[in-house]
Amino acid sequence: MNDIMQKARFGADGLMPAIVQDARTREVLTMAYMNKEALELTLEKGETHFWSRSRQQLWHKGETSGNFQKVKKVSLDCDNDAVLIEVEPLGPACHTGAYSCFGAQAGLEGVLQELYSVIERRKEHRPEGSYTTYLFNSGLDKILKKVGEEATETVIAAKNDDGRLPSEAGDLLYHLLVLLVERGVTLDEVSRELKERRVTKGTKTK
Repeated sequence: MNDIMQKARFGADGLMPAIVQDARTREVLTMAYMNKEALELTLEKGETHFWSRSRQQLWHKGETSGNFQKVKKVSLDCDNDAVLIEVEPLGPACHTGAYSCFGAQAGLEGVLQELYSVIERRKEHRPEGSYTTYLFNSGLDKILKKVGEEATETVIAAKNDDGRLPSEAGDLLYHLLVLLVERGVTLDEVSRELKERRVTKGTKTK
């Protein structure tokens, strides 16, 4: 933190361009500006803070929308006058509700990670009226039952070929994510397991 603050070179207006990138998908999410205080808060709090040129004030991304950005890595460019912030987005980056301000779409991995983060927050805060809250309040057995039910419905949809397979698969993935959160298993752990299998077992070919 101290090294970055010592090296950072702000412009005559006291600002520095800040590029925000999804740490997992590598997609650029947005470009904003930071003054010294915003960069310090970003490093200290582990969530992005910026300087609004239009409002002439600091703003904490997600403070009103809930779409926080968890900081994973901060890097200065070769001239130390621009900063790259790699984050785990907990919701859309753009004020329009889009994943990225540059039109990029979140792939399946990004969508699953975003949904996983939302489910984690539901477990922590338990908002009233939330179906996810209901599942967590009902306990592990209820969650397991729902995963089983959704798996069966997915199989039936595939067998009947009636167009419901994408919807049923979505329901199954959601309930599986709830189960992972309940048991404290991260998507990174699942990803590592799949990668290890690919490396050690290879791909079967005919």
